[in-house]
Parts: sequence; C-alpha cells; structure tokens
Amino acid sequence: MTRPSLALWAGIEPTVSRVRDMTLDQQVLCGTDERPDDMDRLADLGVSAVRLALLWERTAPQGPEAADWRWADERIARLQRRGVQPIAGLVHHGGGPRHTHLLDPEFVPGLVAYARAVAQRYPALSAYTPVNEPLTTARFSGLYGHWYPHGRDERSCWLALKHQLQATVLAMQAIREINPHAQLIQTEDLGRTHSTPHLQAQADFENERRWLTFDLLQGRVTPEHPMWGYLRWAGATEAELGWFADQPCPPDVLGLNVYVTGERFLDERLAHYPACSHGGNGHEAYADVEAVRVLGAPHGGPQARLLEAHARYGRPLAITEVHLNCTREEQLRWLWTAWQGAREAQAQGADVRAVTAWATFGAFEWNSLLTRREGHYESGLWDVRAPQPRPTALAHLARALARDEAPARGPHAAPGWWARAGRLLYPPHGAVEAQVPGGPPLLIVGGSGRLSQLLREACAVRGLPNLTLDPRLWTRLTPEDRAGVLRSAAPWAVVNLPCGLVGRPAAGLAEACAALGLPLLTFSGAQVLGAAGPVACDEQAPPAPLGAAARLLAQTERWVLDRCPQALVVRPGAVFGTGEPHDSAASVLGALHAGLPLAGGDLLVSPVYAPDLLNEALNLLMDGERGVWHLTHGAPLTLAEWHWKLAGLLGQQAPAPGRSLPGTAGLDVLELGFAASGPALLSARGWPLPPLEQALGRWWAGAGPEWTALCPPTPRPAPHPWPPLA
Repeated sequence: MTRPSLALWAGIEPTVSRVRDMTLDQQVLCGTDERPDDMDRLADLGVSAVRLALLWERTAPQGPEAADWRWADERIARLQRRGVQPIAGLVHHGGGPRHTHLLDPEFVPGLVAYARAVAQRYPALSAYTPVNEPLTTARFSGLYGHWYPHGRDERSCWLALKHQLQATVLAMQAIREINPHAQLIQTEDLGRTHSTPHLQAQADFENERRWLTFDLLQGRVTPEHPMWGYLRWAGATEAELGWFADQPCPPDVLGLNVYVTGERFLDERLAHYPACSHGGNGHEAYADVEAVRVLGAPHGGPQARLLEAHARYGRPLAITEVHLNCTREEQLRWLWTAWQGAREAQAQGADVRAVTAWATFGAFEWNSLLTRREGHYESGLWDVRAPQPRPTALAHLARALARDEAPARGPHAAPGWWARAGRLLYPPHGAVEAQVPGGPPLLIVGGSGRLSQLLREACAVRGLPNLTLDPRLWTRLTPEDRAGVLRSAAPWAVVNLPCGLVGRPAAGLAEACAALGLPLLTFSGAQVLGAAGPVACDEQAPPAPLGAAARLLAQTERWVLDRCPQALVVRPGAVFGTGEPHDSAASVLGALHAGLPLAGGDLLVSPVYAPDLLNEALNLLMDGERGVWHLTHGAPLTLAEWHWKLAGLLGQQAPAPGRSLPGTAGLDVLELGFAASGPALLSARGWPLPPLEQALGRWWAGAGPEWTALCPPTPRPAPHPWPPLA
C-alpha cells in the first residue's frame, strides 16, 4: 500500500516528572513499561513512526556504562520488524537522573554522553528528539515553579532553556558522528496569545517568545532579534547567545504540539474572571484564560499554527501531539480537526509531513500538571482500565486515517466544544458566530423518565444531535415500517433506554438495526443474574432470573444479542442521581433525614451514578464495544457501608463501615430497591467509571455530570419525537 501524502505517527506519553520528592512515571502508570506488545498495537494502526522515549533517567540513571537497555532493545526491535520508524526521545519534561537537573551545567555533558551511547547501541536509529518541548519545560520548571527544581524567575527559565538546547545541539553532533543521516525532529508546544487592546504589548511578547526553541537552534537569535534584549535582561550573555548563532542545528522537522487550550486570552478586567486566573507581568495585573472560553476572542487551531510556522520558517512540519482529555466524541473531533487542518495547510503550500496521535495509552495526572497524585486518567487510543488495553473509537479513526480512508459515519465531523456556544464562560469581547452541532443524530428509544432526560442533557452538552422515538409507536409498526423509520432518521446509532423496549419489540429493534448495520446500545439490569446477596457477579456469570420481570429482561438480552451481534448490552447496579423516588441514594437519605433507622448486613451492592453511567455507555457505544458490559464504580460494598457513606453526607454520626446504623426497626431493603435490583456487579472487561467517592461528591454538591465542566449548564431540551406523531 502506498503511504498517504500525510503520514500518521503515534506517541506514548512518557514523562517521568519530579515535583519535589514525588516522581511520576507515565509509562509505569499506564502499563506500557511491562507490555512490549504495545508496539505491535501501534504498528497495527498502520503508523509510519512512533515517538518512543528512551529516557535518560529510566535507562541510564547511573551513567551510560551502567545502562539497562533491555526495555529499549525489545521495543525498538519490534517496531523495526514491523517497518515502523522509532523517533527516539531522550528527555521528556524531565531533568534527567536525580543527581542532576535543568539548572545544573552538568546536565549538558550528561545528556550528550547518553545520546552518544544510544546512537552506538542503535546505529540504525535515524530520528531523534533529544529534548521534548524545551521552552515549555523551562517555563514550568524555571519560571512557574511547577516542576523540579521549582525555579520562579526569568534567569532560571533562561538557564533551563539554555542547558536543554545546548544539550540538543551537542547531542545531535555526537549522534551524527555515528549516523550522519540522523534527523532532528524538534518539538515545542506552539500556542498563541490574544488579548484586549490594552495588553497587546504583552501578547506580542508572548507570541515572539514562543519561537525561541526553533530560533535559537537555527542560529537566528542575533542582536537584531526581537528577543535579544529580553534574553540579555534575563541573564543571557552575548557569548551564550553567540554560541547558538555560531553552531546552528536546524531541525529537519519542526514538531508542533497544538492543544485546544494552548491559545490564551489576556484581560485586565480581573472582576470578570476567577481568582485562579489572575496574574501579571510585574507592571500590570491581568487574567490569563483559555481563548476559546471568551466570547469574540480569536482561536486558530492546528491549521493556523501550521501556516504560521510555515510562513516563518518554510521548513518541514509535523503535528507531533494530538490529544484531548474529554468525552469520546470530542476526542474524535479534535483528532479529525488536526488531520483536516494539516491537509488544508498542505493545500496552501506548507510542507506538513505527519500528524501524531498522542498519549495513545492515555495519561495520568495531567489535569493538575503532574503536581498531584489523585489517580486522574485520560484515555487515549486505548483505555488501560481493563485487563488488556481496550481500543477506543480513536483507534478506529486513527487506523482509517493511516490508510487514507474516509472514517466511518459518526459524530466526529460535527463541531467540537471549542467551536460551539456552550464553550463560552466569560464576558463578551467582540462578537462571534457560534456553530451548532451537525451530522447524523443519535436515536433514543424511550422518551419519558429521568434517564431519558439525563441522556438528552448529556447529548446537548456533548454536541450530539438526537431524536427521540416513542416506544409505543414502535410496537404499532410493521417490520417494513420500522426499517423505514430508521432509514428516515438516519442515525449513527440507537439507544434503547430502560424505559424503552423489552421483549419482542426490543428484538424487532435489534433486527432492524442489524439489517441496517446500526450500532445498538440497550440497558439491562443485574436482576437477570438473580437476587442480591453476599456475592458479586461479572459478565461471565450465567443468567438466573427470579420473577417474571427479571425473566423478561434476561430474555430480552438474549434476543437482542442473537439478532444484532453488534449490540452493546449495559448492566448497571442500583442507579442513583436520577431524582426519582426509587433512586438508590435519595431513598436512603430520605429515611436518614426522617430519623428512620436502616438495616444493613453483608448484602453486597454496587450503586452507580446515573450521569456517569450514561456518559461511559455513550463512550463504549462509540468505541464499537459489543456484548454484555457491567458498569460500576469499582469494587462492591456492603449495604451497611453504603448507608454509612450516605449518612456521612448528612453529617450524621455513623458506625464503622460494615455495621448497621443504630436503630431497632430498620426499613426493609426491598423498599430501598437493592434486593430487587439483583446482585452486586463486577466487571471482567474494564473499569472506566470514576471512584464512587468522586461520584457521590459530585452528586451531593449538585454539580451534575462530569461533562458540565466543559461548558455552562445547558437548559434541559424538550424531547424531539421521531417521527412526528399525527
């Protein structure tokens, strides 16, 4: 197969970060450290290159002579056998081994010696990124104080940048002594700063400084350079700046890392913005926020940044990181936006070589810029919260892009949240035309009930057009009319809610979806596995329904899966956060608030927060998952422990977990909906939901589902029935 003119690369988030005495190793956290077959997963996508970090601090912390090459040996060999080029990274947002750091002059010869050892070990390696994002790392380690060695001044920032770039130049010289054809693929985070007219000078400074990595490496920083005066003020000597001008090391490819929130907006009107955004330059105070959150603020995106770099340098370009921590359809839209932006930039004359799907196995703790350890995980092309990495919809899209094929029909082509009105958090600055979601709808069967309302709210926030089909209408249609309804709606997928279809009507829906090749998500329940008890069940447990309703639900599951092999059947535990009387948390809190004692015992339960349930079910649907999935917030807990957690929300005195709340006449657990809802659930397939404590906290705070963090609360949309009823 001929490679497309635009190549797809892939990358694994490899940072070994140090924050005071806390070290986080991303490859250990995501499991790539122990999975050499991840290289085959990447090769199977059809990528032509992989950004592979052979980190100094991991491989040779005691020096090259004591290096442990086993990890690198196996992974490089696997990629090379598959015809995939490794792009070797040597330092990635780190400062090398613990005996050195970015402000230490010995960082430079240490990294150069390691680079020479890598080239000697792997003479066939032909592409290197000795230091990832030098300016970004210098700012975070030397100016903002986030990362070790926690510098907070301009001189520290300059020293960190100088040492990283000197090491890059000398490392490439050492590498090319062994492999004269080795290429430098230099990466840098390339955002852009916008501002009010009053702060234009500050924005101009920020926009010039962001090029320093590329300008210094190309020997462009001379006394005529706009940053010369700033660098001299920050502590750079003429000799240090002249060193770069005398031995230029122009990158063979400029790697731009472009993120949604990388474009900033500066505004002196502090009262309009939260205190956490307030800062300044020593002379003026201003807020620094994401440009996409401000009405009227410009925002360019990948295409604009590529064209800007092309106009400045005229050199080969690549987007070397594409990643978004968001819901699945927004992740798809961002990758698609980057790919289309690169294509458009090519059409306008830019020499764009590749787009890189980044953080392919996800990333940890980047929501706090690696400064806290809370277990926050962002999935990538694979989700590692499973027995083996589980491919997501991003992997399917990446595979299509690598083959230069049109991606499957779905929500990826609609505007992302960064292009919709819901993104706006801050007061107007000018005017903007908001885009509205387009593309095929999601067809929701079951128009009444709180879950249906929550699902429509989720779709509104996520930019997923949707139609609602009344299940009563469906049951009155002939098979031919049913097929006609689905063709007319033209959905990309169908969701059958608990208030939708069961029994033979659900089987008919499955048959119609199978005939048209439509993905189908339907909800079941734990009651198909029997009654609640002291044992939890995973997806492999055989059905053992008790009672007519449970038997009908089990029969529905069987019929749906038999008739529609691509169907996804989600079984949740007892749902809370619906706002309905039978809510598994609200009912308990009501009893506690009324002073009624509750019986506990060893009955196992697995409560699940309704917004999280719907959110992740949509993600699984987009990922192409099929068969039965159990969605839970982790390990089950006893009913007494559940009561204890809820009592804690009310501030009531409660016994230790595992014991009953005090009282003599507890409510029957049937009245609380647990015994009737079936046994507690475990999953053998994956654990994508957040911890129960986090879900409870969000529910109790009234913040709603996690996706509301993307934009302000959206008014609840009225059901849009399909087809219209006469």
